[in-house]
Amino acid sequence: MCVERKEDKENMNKFLKGAMIVGLSAAMVGCSSNATSNDSDSKSESLSGTITAAGSSALKPLVDVAAEQFSNENPDVSITVDAGGSGEGLKQVADKTVTLGNSDVAAEEKLDKDQAKDLVDHQVCVVTMAPIVNKDVGVKDLTKQQLIDIFTGKTTNWKDVGGPDEDIVLVTRPTSSGTRATFQKYALDGNEEASNASMETDDSGVLLQNVTDTKGAIGYVALSYLVDNDDVDTIAIDGVKPTLENTYSGDYKVWTFEHMYTNGEPDKATKAFLDYIMGEKFGKKMESLGYGVSSKMEKTDH
Repeated sequence: MCVERKEDKENMNKFLKGAMIVGLSAAMVGCSSNATSNDSDSKSESLSGTITAAGSSALKPLVDVAAEQFSNENPDVSITVDAGGSGEGLKQVADKTVTLGNSDVAAEEKLDKDQAKDLVDHQVCVVTMAPIVNKDVGVKDLTKQQLIDIFTGKTTNWKDVGGPDEDIVLVTRPTSSGTRATFQKYALDGNEEASNASMETDDSGVLLQNVTDTKGAIGYVALSYLVDNDDVDTIAIDGVKPTLENTYSGDYKVWTFEHMYTNGEPDKATKAFLDYIMGEKFGKKMESLGYGVSSKMEKTDH
Protein backbone atom coordinates (compact mmCIF):
# COMPACT_ATOMS: atom_id res chain seq x y z
CA MET A 1 0.00 0.00 0.00
CA CYS A 2 1.42 3.33 -1.11
CA VAL A 3 1.02 6.33 1.18
CA GLU A 4 1.46 9.83 -0.25
CA ARG A 5 3.66 11.86 2.02
CA LYS A 6 2.60 15.39 2.86
CA GLU A 7 5.87 16.97 1.79
CA ASP A 8 5.73 15.22 -1.62
CA LYS A 9 2.23 16.63 -2.23
CA GLU A 10 3.31 20.16 -1.32
CA ASN A 11 6.33 19.92 -3.63
CA MET A 12 4.11 18.74 -6.50
CA ASN A 13 1.67 21.66 -6.00
CA LYS A 14 4.54 24.16 -6.07
CA PHE A 15 5.86 22.62 -9.30
CA LEU A 16 2.44 22.79 -11.02
CA LYS A 17 1.88 26.40 -9.98
CA GLY A 18 5.31 27.38 -11.30
CA ALA A 19 4.69 25.65 -14.60
CA MET A 20 1.33 27.41 -15.01
CA ILE A 21 2.88 30.85 -14.38
CA VAL A 22 5.69 30.23 -16.87
CA GLY A 23 3.21 29.00 -19.50
CA LEU A 24 0.86 31.94 -18.98
CA SER A 25 3.73 34.42 -19.21
CA ALA A 26 4.95 32.87 -22.45
CA ALA A 27 1.44 33.04 -23.93
CA MET A 28 1.10 36.70 -22.98
CA VAL A 29 4.46 37.51 -24.57
CA GLY A 30 3.37 35.74 -27.73
CA CYS A 31 0.06 37.65 -27.90
CA SER A 32 1.83 40.94 -27.28
CA SER A 33 4.31 40.20 -30.04
CA ASN A 34 1.52 39.34 -32.50
CA ALA A 35 -0.48 42.46 -31.59
CA THR A 36 2.58 44.66 -32.14
CA SER A 37 3.18 43.01 -35.48
CA ASN A 38 -0.46 43.40 -36.52
CA ASP A 39 -0.54 47.06 -35.44
CA SER A 40 2.60 47.71 -37.45
CA ASP A 41 1.13 46.01 -40.52
CA SER A 42 -2.14 48.00 -40.28
CA LYS A 43 -0.41 51.39 -40.34
CA SER A 44 0.12 52.71 -43.86
CA GLU A 45 3.43 54.30 -44.64
CA SER A 46 3.14 58.06 -44.24
CA LEU A 47 3.31 60.18 -47.38
CA SER A 48 5.56 63.17 -47.85
CA GLY A 49 6.51 65.40 -50.73
CA THR A 50 5.67 68.56 -52.67
CA ILE A 51 3.05 68.79 -55.40
CA THR A 52 2.61 71.85 -57.62
CA ALA A 53 -0.31 72.22 -60.04
CA ALA A 54 -1.13 74.88 -62.62
CA GLY A 55 -3.42 75.36 -65.61
CA SER A 56 -7.18 75.23 -66.07
CA SER A 57 -9.08 77.82 -64.04
CA ALA A 58 -12.23 75.74 -64.63
CA LEU A 59 -10.66 72.87 -62.71
CA LYS A 60 -8.98 74.97 -60.01
CA PRO A 61 -11.92 75.06 -57.51
CA LEU A 62 -12.01 71.26 -57.46
CA VAL A 63 -8.26 70.87 -57.07
CA ASP A 64 -8.21 73.52 -54.31
CA VAL A 65 -10.75 71.59 -52.22
CA ALA A 66 -9.13 68.22 -52.93
CA ALA A 67 -5.71 69.61 -51.98
CA GLU A 68 -7.00 70.96 -48.67
CA GLN A 69 -8.72 67.71 -47.71
CA PHE A 70 -5.82 65.53 -48.86
CA SER A 71 -3.30 67.66 -46.94
CA ASN A 72 -5.41 67.38 -43.78
CA GLU A 73 -5.07 63.60 -44.01
CA ASN A 74 -1.44 63.75 -45.17
CA PRO A 75 0.14 66.74 -43.41
CA ASP A 76 3.64 66.00 -44.75
CA VAL A 77 2.48 66.58 -48.34
CA SER A 78 2.57 70.22 -49.50
CA ILE A 79 0.27 71.12 -52.42
CA THR A 80 0.21 74.44 -54.30
CA VAL A 81 -2.46 75.14 -56.94
CA ASP A 82 -2.37 77.97 -59.51
CA ALA A 83 -4.47 78.76 -62.60
CA GLY A 84 -3.11 80.45 -65.73
CA GLY A 85 -5.11 78.55 -68.35
CA SER A 86 -4.87 75.06 -69.79
CA GLY A 87 -2.17 75.95 -72.33
CA GLU A 88 0.07 77.40 -69.64
CA GLY A 89 -0.44 74.41 -67.35
CA LEU A 90 0.45 71.98 -70.13
CA LYS A 91 3.53 74.00 -71.05
CA GLN A 92 4.73 74.06 -67.44
CA VAL A 93 4.28 70.33 -66.84
CA ALA A 94 6.04 69.61 -70.15
CA ASP A 95 8.92 71.80 -68.93
CA LYS A 96 8.83 70.04 -65.53
CA THR A 97 8.30 73.32 -63.69
CA VAL A 98 5.10 71.92 -62.10
CA THR A 99 4.08 68.43 -61.02
CA LEU A 100 0.58 68.55 -62.51
CA GLY A 101 -0.68 70.33 -65.61
CA ASN A 102 -4.46 70.83 -65.38
CA SER A 103 -6.27 71.11 -68.69
CA ASP A 104 -9.74 71.21 -70.22
CA VAL A 105 -8.35 69.81 -73.47
CA ALA A 106 -6.02 67.00 -74.53
CA ALA A 107 -2.33 67.91 -74.48
CA GLU A 108 -2.03 67.26 -78.22
CA GLU A 109 -4.40 70.17 -78.88
CA LYS A 110 -2.11 72.70 -77.17
CA LEU A 111 1.42 71.28 -77.47
CA ASP A 112 3.50 69.99 -80.33
CA LYS A 113 4.15 66.27 -80.60
CA ASP A 114 7.58 66.35 -78.93
CA GLN A 115 6.27 68.29 -75.93
CA ALA A 116 3.24 66.05 -75.47
CA LYS A 117 4.87 62.63 -75.94
CA ASP A 118 6.11 62.23 -72.34
CA LEU A 119 2.93 63.46 -70.66
CA VAL A 120 0.63 60.96 -68.92
CA ASP A 121 -3.09 61.78 -68.93
CA HIS A 122 -5.25 61.35 -65.83
CA GLN A 123 -8.94 62.08 -66.56
CA VAL A 124 -10.34 63.17 -63.22
CA CYS A 125 -13.87 64.43 -63.89
CA VAL A 126 -16.32 66.08 -66.29
CA VAL A 127 -16.77 69.84 -66.49
CA THR A 128 -19.78 71.63 -68.00
CA MET A 129 -19.40 75.10 -69.52
CA ALA A 130 -22.35 77.49 -69.26
CA PRO A 131 -23.03 80.76 -71.12
CA ILE A 132 -23.74 83.52 -68.58
CA VAL A 133 -25.15 87.04 -68.89
CA ASN A 134 -25.53 90.11 -66.74
CA LYS A 135 -28.88 90.08 -64.95
CA ASP A 136 -30.10 93.22 -66.71
CA VAL A 137 -30.16 91.34 -70.05
CA GLY A 138 -33.20 89.24 -69.13
CA VAL A 139 -32.53 86.60 -71.80
CA LYS A 140 -32.63 83.01 -70.51
CA ASP A 141 -32.60 80.92 -73.72
CA LEU A 142 -30.85 81.22 -77.08
CA THR A 143 -30.66 78.99 -80.11
CA LYS A 144 -27.19 77.73 -80.94
CA GLN A 145 -27.17 79.93 -84.05
CA GLN A 146 -28.05 83.02 -82.00
CA LEU A 147 -25.22 82.17 -79.61
CA ILE A 148 -22.81 81.77 -82.52
CA ASP A 149 -23.89 85.09 -84.02
CA ILE A 150 -23.34 86.84 -80.68
CA PHE A 151 -19.90 85.41 -79.97
CA THR A 152 -18.64 85.88 -83.53
CA GLY A 153 -19.72 89.54 -83.45
CA LYS A 154 -22.52 89.29 -86.03
CA THR A 155 -25.23 90.18 -83.50
CA THR A 156 -24.30 93.23 -81.41
CA ASN A 157 -27.55 94.32 -79.72
CA TRP A 158 -29.68 92.32 -77.30
CA LYS A 159 -32.92 93.54 -78.91
CA ASP A 160 -32.15 91.27 -81.87
CA VAL A 161 -32.52 88.17 -79.69
CA GLY A 162 -35.44 89.23 -77.48
CA GLY A 163 -33.57 91.37 -74.97
CA PRO A 164 -33.41 95.11 -74.26
CA ASP A 165 -32.10 97.74 -76.69
CA GLU A 166 -28.61 97.45 -75.31
CA ASP A 167 -25.15 96.75 -76.71
CA ILE A 168 -23.80 93.23 -76.24
CA VAL A 169 -20.48 93.21 -74.41
CA LEU A 170 -18.35 90.11 -74.92
CA VAL A 171 -16.22 89.04 -71.97
CA THR A 172 -13.64 86.71 -73.47
CA ARG A 173 -10.87 84.25 -72.66
CA PRO A 174 -7.43 84.19 -74.35
CA THR A 175 -6.57 81.61 -77.00
CA SER A 176 -4.52 79.66 -74.42
CA SER A 177 -7.72 78.93 -72.46
CA GLY A 178 -9.07 75.38 -72.47
CA THR A 179 -12.46 76.73 -71.43
CA ARG A 180 -12.48 78.87 -74.57
CA ALA A 181 -11.44 75.89 -76.72
CA THR A 182 -14.23 73.74 -75.26
CA PHE A 183 -16.87 76.45 -75.66
CA GLN A 184 -15.75 77.23 -79.20
CA LYS A 185 -15.83 73.55 -80.20
CA TYR A 186 -19.17 72.51 -78.69
CA ALA A 187 -21.21 75.71 -78.28
CA LEU A 188 -20.00 77.63 -81.35
CA ASP A 189 -19.52 74.64 -83.68
CA GLY A 190 -15.88 75.59 -84.14
CA ASN A 191 -16.54 79.18 -85.23
CA GLU A 192 -13.81 81.61 -84.20
CA GLU A 193 -14.81 83.78 -81.25
CA ALA A 194 -14.53 87.56 -81.63
CA SER A 195 -12.06 89.03 -79.18
CA ASN A 196 -12.57 91.89 -76.78
CA ALA A 197 -9.11 92.82 -75.55
CA SER A 198 -10.42 95.24 -72.95
CA MET A 199 -12.49 92.47 -71.28
CA GLU A 200 -10.21 89.47 -71.85
CA THR A 201 -9.03 87.46 -68.84
CA ASP A 202 -7.27 84.15 -68.26
CA ASP A 203 -9.17 83.58 -65.00
CA SER A 204 -12.75 82.28 -64.80
CA GLY A 205 -13.34 84.01 -61.47
CA VAL A 206 -12.42 87.39 -62.95
CA LEU A 207 -14.61 86.72 -65.99
CA LEU A 208 -17.56 85.92 -63.74
CA GLN A 209 -17.05 89.18 -61.85
CA ASN A 210 -16.77 91.17 -65.09
CA VAL A 211 -20.07 89.76 -66.37
CA THR A 212 -21.67 90.48 -62.98
CA ASP A 213 -20.53 94.11 -63.04
CA THR A 214 -20.99 95.02 -66.73
CA LYS A 215 -24.38 95.87 -68.28
CA GLY A 216 -25.08 93.86 -71.41
CA ALA A 217 -22.21 91.45 -70.75
CA ILE A 218 -22.05 87.81 -71.84
CA GLY A 219 -19.36 85.20 -71.21
CA TYR A 220 -19.01 81.59 -70.12
CA VAL A 221 -17.68 79.68 -67.11
CA ALA A 222 -17.64 76.19 -65.69
CA LEU A 223 -20.64 75.21 -63.53
CA SER A 224 -18.32 75.08 -60.54
CA TYR A 225 -18.22 78.89 -60.54
CA LEU A 226 -22.01 79.08 -60.38
CA VAL A 227 -22.61 76.93 -57.28
CA ASP A 228 -24.52 79.09 -54.77
CA ASN A 229 -24.11 82.09 -57.10
CA ASP A 230 -27.13 83.98 -58.40
CA ASP A 231 -25.32 87.18 -59.47
CA VAL A 232 -25.61 86.23 -63.15
CA ASP A 233 -28.12 84.35 -65.31
CA THR A 234 -27.24 81.17 -67.18
CA ILE A 235 -28.38 80.70 -70.77
CA ALA A 236 -30.08 77.54 -72.03
CA ILE A 237 -29.07 76.47 -75.54
CA ASP A 238 -32.00 75.38 -77.73
CA GLY A 239 -34.08 75.00 -74.57
CA VAL A 240 -31.59 72.77 -72.73
CA LYS A 241 -30.22 74.19 -69.48
CA PRO A 242 -26.56 73.75 -68.52
CA THR A 243 -26.90 71.34 -65.58
CA LEU A 244 -25.08 68.22 -64.41
CA GLU A 245 -28.21 66.15 -65.00
CA ASN A 246 -28.48 67.31 -68.62
CA THR A 247 -24.77 66.70 -69.07
CA TYR A 248 -24.98 63.14 -67.71
CA SER A 249 -27.92 62.36 -70.00
CA GLY A 250 -26.15 63.74 -73.07
CA ASP A 251 -28.81 66.41 -73.70
CA TYR A 252 -26.43 69.30 -72.94
CA LYS A 253 -23.42 69.19 -75.22
CA VAL A 254 -20.99 71.82 -73.92
CA TRP A 255 -18.77 69.71 -71.65
CA THR A 256 -15.40 68.02 -71.61
CA PHE A 257 -13.31 65.65 -69.55
CA GLU A 258 -10.89 67.38 -67.22
CA HIS A 259 -7.27 66.24 -67.43
CA MET A 260 -4.44 66.35 -64.92
CA TYR A 261 -1.18 65.58 -66.71
CA THR A 262 2.08 64.35 -65.21
CA ASN A 263 5.44 64.29 -66.95
CA GLY A 264 5.99 60.54 -66.93
CA GLU A 265 4.43 58.36 -64.27
CA PRO A 266 3.60 60.24 -61.04
CA ASP A 267 5.63 59.83 -57.85
CA LYS A 268 4.07 58.18 -54.82
CA ALA A 269 2.55 61.31 -53.27
CA THR A 270 1.20 62.60 -56.59
CA LYS A 271 -0.34 59.23 -57.46
CA ALA A 272 -2.01 59.11 -54.04
CA PHE A 273 -3.42 62.61 -54.63
CA LEU A 274 -4.79 61.66 -58.06
CA ASP A 275 -6.31 58.46 -56.65
CA TYR A 276 -7.93 60.54 -53.91
CA ILE A 277 -9.55 62.93 -56.41
CA MET A 278 -10.89 60.06 -58.52
CA GLY A 279 -12.00 57.96 -55.54
CA GLU A 280 -15.61 57.20 -54.63
CA LYS A 281 -15.42 59.15 -51.36
CA PHE A 282 -14.41 62.41 -53.03
CA GLY A 283 -16.87 61.82 -55.90
CA LYS A 284 -19.74 62.93 -53.68
CA LYS A 285 -17.93 66.16 -52.87
CA MET A 286 -17.09 66.60 -56.55
CA GLU A 287 -20.75 66.86 -57.56
CA SER A 288 -21.53 69.33 -54.78
CA LEU A 289 -18.83 71.55 -56.31
CA GLY A 290 -20.49 71.44 -59.74
CA TYR A 291 -18.32 68.81 -61.43
CA GLY A 292 -19.47 65.57 -63.01
CA VAL A 293 -18.31 62.07 -62.12
CA SER A 294 -16.97 60.49 -65.31
CA SER A 295 -18.52 57.08 -64.66
CA LYS A 296 -22.02 58.63 -64.61
CA MET A 297 -21.87 59.83 -68.20
CA GLU A 298 -24.55 58.01 -70.20
CA LYS A 299 -22.99 59.23 -73.45
CA THR A 300 -19.37 60.16 -73.94
CA ASP A 301 -19.75 61.65 -77.42
CA HIS A 302 -21.09 65.04 -78.38
